[in-house]
Amino acid sequence: MTIDVLIADDQAMVRAGFAALLDAHDGIRVIGQAADGAEAVRLSARLDPDVILMDVRMPELDGIEATRRILGPAYPAAKVPRILMLTTFDIDDYVYDALEAGASGFLLKDALADELVSAVRVVAQGDALLSPRVTRRMIEHFAARRPRPPHAQAALQELTERERDVLTLIARGRSNTEIGSELFIAEQTVKTHVGKVFAKLALRDRVHAVIFAYDAGLVEPA
Repeated sequence: MTIDVLIADDQAMVRAGFAALLDAHDGIRVIGQAADGAEAVRLSARLDPDVILMDVRMPELDGIEATRRILGPAYPAAKVPRILMLTTFDIDDYVYDALEAGASGFLLKDALADELVSAVRVVAQGDALLSPRVTRRMIEHFAARRPRPPHAQAALQELTERERDVLTLIARGRSNTEIGSELFIAEQTVKTHVGKVFAKLALRDRVHAVIFAYDAGLVEPA
């Protein structure tokens, strides 16, 4: 299956460079380029990309607000794309907000060509780009600096005690295999619990599960 990609960045050279790199690989096709967030929203609705490379900082409409609009309930396209945020710094004050808005991860603009291609393939498959441990470190950095949303704790009431245990271990960076070992349950059972947690809390992936766990107070920043 070909992965259709939309690139949104206000720098023409960045767009052209990423497009050239991605188009050179089998199974990936760049179907559009946007110079700002507003154009990204319009092109996404019209072109139905599988993945959007979205710069965080852009004129007219930044990448975070563009992500919110594209992943929001009013999005008119036939399929909802996966959004990969582009940033200059590995700890960017806007990255956490972008992940909360529904982005599936972030990529440094100076990433190697193989890293870019791998990132596109990963998010296209429905996975989060970041490993749980990297995600945890980044989220801890921002969770300690902002107020806790009141709705998160109330949403926890939807989970069983076992599902809370699984969510807590996800937030601590454990893989499914490690969760199974700690809880003395089969890995397939862990996967079942993870699926139920995601469904009950309307979470897209493990990145957003970690964010929710910190928001709900299941784990605290170190």
